[in-house]
Amino acid sequence: MNGEQSSIVRLDYGTSGISLDLEGLNATVLRPRYVPGIPDEHGSFIESVRSPYHRPPLRELIADHETLAIVIPDITRALPSDRLLTWLFEELPDLNPDNITIIVGTGTHRGNTYDELCQMVGRDIADRYHIVNHDSRDMKTMMKAGVSSYGYDVWYTSQYMSADRRILLGFIEPHFMAGFSGGYKAVFPGIADLNAIQTYHGFTNIAHPKSTWGVLKDNPTQNHIRSAATLVPIDFLINVTLNTDRQITGYFCGEVESAHEAGCMFSKETAMVQVDEPFPIVVTTNSGYPLDLNLYQTVKGMSAAYSITAPGGLILTASRCNDGFPEHGAFKDQLLRWPSPQKAWEAIRDPHFREPDQWQTQKLLQILQTCRVSLLSELDPALVRKSHLTPVEDLREAINQELDQLGRTDTPVAVVPEGPLTIPYVH
Repeated sequence: MNGEQSSIVRLDYGTSGISLDLEGLNATVLRPRYVPGIPDEHGSFIESVRSPYHRPPLRELIADHETLAIVIPDITRALPSDRLLTWLFEELPDLNPDNITIIVGTGTHRGNTYDELCQMVGRDIADRYHIVNHDSRDMKTMMKAGVSSYGYDVWYTSQYMSADRRILLGFIEPHFMAGFSGGYKAVFPGIADLNAIQTYHGFTNIAHPKSTWGVLKDNPTQNHIRSAATLVPIDFLINVTLNTDRQITGYFCGEVESAHEAGCMFSKETAMVQVDEPFPIVVTTNSGYPLDLNLYQTVKGMSAAYSITAPGGLILTASRCNDGFPEHGAFKDQLLRWPSPQKAWEAIRDPHFREPDQWQTQKLLQILQTCRVSLLSELDPALVRKSHLTPVEDLREAINQELDQLGRTDTPVAVVPEGPLTIPYVH
């Protein structure tokens, strides 16, 4: 085994993780460059919002009588919203809580329950402030923002549109379509209408070679995001980077584009790992809870592994998926509708095909064009098979079976314990 002394490696899985014994394998463990958490998170937050990128200090930006909309990610993202919101409100002590709305940027995901909101923002904030779950399918809850430079209407949550001031919260990591998360993504697709989300997630955009991990320049997906998000003024960005222990490693606050790009540069230096050549076998995860709640999100971990998987190779994915596919949206139906990945690919690439979640299905089908994918999860094995994946109960046994099939016990195996928190690429 290369890279680590112990033969036992812990894989992120749910909240507890699972162990994989690499004894006797020609294995390479790939991890992001570890950056320690900031010792004084609160103090660094204050410093960052008082000396932001190309903006006045936050406390000078918002008048006491103004209404404020704050956009945060939903339960599938690991942002420490509870701490950030607490410090944010301390920085704006004279702002009336009745003038503040926290909007959960669900995109096309389901709304979060009260218990989930308490987990995300803390019970005190959940009970004291008005919190809105964005619903991309309910046009009655939205107002038109304008027309994207790409020619389609864009609508946003009404409370966002009507607010005097707007603040976006998020965290930055490489993203498999938009290059990086964070920045304008909080707004688009976070609080946008379904039609606009489907349009910018069209087959051509997603299939473009620059709609991928770590690329901002000339990325058509990112270009659509920026065009739509800037239809309405954004006053302040609060973005962070996180290490694998979910500790804050950096703050990037102020004007959206400059702060976000600084955070993306930092993230790229720490999260992206170079390898010399593709691997026949890649073991990955979806970075554990909360990102491995469902199969929809798990496509991200598979996509990260796909970047270094040899044609015809095997991707072994450990992702708990205790929230199912999930049940909302069309992702499950799309996976189960067609008898083979080839039939599904032919249907989705048709210019007239237009359904929610088709972009995630497209990414998975793209992987299945050249690789096989096995899944260790809590999903019904029969449904996993119908989704064109192979269910497994033991990762080491699955590796051994693949080695037997290949007839070479020294076949290189890559292991990515933190899933899409590590973005490997072939030099």
